[in-house]
Amino acid sequence: MQRSSRPSATFLLYLCIATLLSCYFAYAAVRGDLGVIERLVIDAQLKDLEAEKAALEQQIAQLSNKTLRMSDDYLDLDLLDEQARSVLGMMRSDELVIRESSVSR
Repeated sequence: MQRSSRPSATFLLYLCIATLLSCYFAYAAVRGDLGVIERLVIDAQLKDLEAEKAALEQQIAQLSNKTLRMSDDYLDLDLLDEQARSVLGMMRSDELVIRESSVSR
């Protein structure tokens, strides 16, 4: 009995299936829903959202300070004067007004 040096068909079939499965899992690890590239995209979105959150927290702090200064417990007369002038559109007799349309750009 003489053995042939040629691999059998079943061995080649198993090798082909193993190679295809390996390629599929490698592709899924890189490009899949939970892959490396998706992770990088999510990390970039996270950084953007954290920056937006910090900006919103700063805006909330400014508005809270303004609200505190307008409350009954603490009254900032300068802020009250500024808001009254803005809403009523009035000014004192000793002030000078410069309109935006008259300023050259």
